[in-house]
Amino acid sequence: MDVPGNETALTAISVTLQDLEEGSVTLVTLEEAFGPDSLGLIIVNGLPSEFVALRKRVLSLSSCVANLPESELAKLEKPEANYAVGWSCGKETLADGRYDTLKGSYYAQPIHDTELEARAKKLYPNVPEFTSENVWPSEDVLPGFAEAFEKLCRLIVDVAAIVARNCDRYGVEKLEGYRKGTLEDIVRGSVCTKARLLHYFPPPATIVNEDSQLKHVARPDSAKAIDDDWCASHRDLSALTGLTSQMFVDEVTHPAHATAPGTFTDLPELDAHPDAKAGLWVEDRSGQRTQVHIPRDALAFQTGEALELITRGSFKAVPHFVRGGISGGRIARNTLAVFTQPNLWEMVDEKQDFATLGQFNLRKKL
Repeated sequence: MDVPGNETALTAISVTLQDLEEGSVTLVTLEEAFGPDSLGLIIVNGLPSEFVALRKRVLSLSSCVANLPESELAKLEKPEANYAVGWSCGKETLADGRYDTLKGSYYAQPIHDTELEARAKKLYPNVPEFTSENVWPSEDVLPGFAEAFEKLCRLIVDVAAIVARNCDRYGVEKLEGYRKGTLEDIVRGSVCTKARLLHYFPPPATIVNEDSQLKHVARPDSAKAIDDDWCASHRDLSALTGLTSQMFVDEVTHPAHATAPGTFTDLPELDAHPDAKAGLWVEDRSGQRTQVHIPRDALAFQTGEALELITRGSFKAVPHFVRGGISGGRIARNTLAVFTQPNLWEMVDEKQDFATLGQFNLRKKL
């Protein structure tokens, strides 16, 4: 695999949760994190004490879900929701039309409000991607999965709301007519927030070609064998996307499964992938690429298309991709992304509500 070109030495902006809560993060810092010349993300340190254990439990469970028998995975699929709820693998197409089989996803909506959910179903009966009920494996199959998943997601949403409050400070100061609390209200009050637990399967084997260059041996239906082979370059739909650090797991040495009925043990986590280039990369508007490293005890929050529209382009959604490794054997990658999104009926600009933006972008992939 070729090394990504135009690499930079840019680093992500880091702040503490306490500084965000106190409102002491400057508007200049926010612009450096999210503005037109930024990486489009901010790293938040100093999280609640339960975060570290929750992250390890949920990311370990990601390997377990992905390695369930096909008969169990089939029970967790929701084709009527265009595979945007529950388990999805090999259903999403990439830019060249191939099916993406190098990652599996588990989708759920972690924020619940009976009245708002009923309103969404009534107003948007043809948007099942955002109105279908969650589906979970039984406790006998994967104990504690739903509870841990939703608990971690709610923690991430709570932190996202504090980030959003600071973005609102910027909007009120810099954008004429910006309503105080716009983004924080979206993050705290939307039942459209979508969580995606991701399992990146070990990339296909590599060979050495006649030019002594390492290249992927790609399966006919696999993701493209290029720099973004673990996840193709894209921009998020969200307002803010909360991201945990990645977990690398050697699934040959440590097979992923429940240890006994009703019990589960967290998986041993590698310190790093043998290929230092494997992981999340951000591509800015000049085409430069920067690898992003999120500490295990921190969260990153990335701008999405909805936030770019809401802030009239002051904060920019940036393309990003995930690069697989060219060495290191059968190593998988797990992570969790929580996409905080407006309710379906909320306008993201003068012309479209979030249902229009979200449905168009989701279905063009399927």
